[in-house]
Amino acid sequence: MSALSVNDMIDFNSLKEFLDVTDGNLASHLKALEKEEYIAVEKSFIGKKPNTKYAITIRGKKAFEDHLKALEKLIKSQR
Repeated sequence: MSALSVNDMIDFNSLKEFLDVTDGNLASHLKALEKEEYIAVEKSFIGKKPNTKYAITIRGKKAFEDHLKALEKLIKSQR
């Protein structure tokens, strides 16, 4: 989500390379995020090659911000 929150859109291969994960691992996580409507998916072709791009939704931004706040609260409580 952090990669998506700082980019307007990012394609599957760039995201895979950035995160250093397998196709299957990334695909399963993206599917879960899409199901929760945290990301939007745009599919197209570049020539004859499929190209899938992802963007964070407003709902996804809110969920990610809430997650970060919860982590900050947890860290502060451990000091």
